[in-house]
Amino acid sequence: MSAAVEKLLTPGQVAALFHVDPKTVTRWAHAGRLGSLRTPGGHRRFRESEVMNLLRSLTTEARR
Repeated sequence: MSAAVEKLLTPGQVAALFHVDPKTVTRWAHAGRLGSLRTPGGHRRFRESEVMNLLRSLTTEARR
């Protein structure tokens, strides 16, 4: 039984990628802009693939 385990990111890690405050990331999750999971302790975690997809969708390549 081999299942790929996806890396989960903390709000602080996501915030660093987007250069925003961690509270902004939490607001995005509440608004449905970014899906999240809860740990057994109630902490929010984000799937790395979903975070990277959002980052790519918001990032434009510089034109020459």
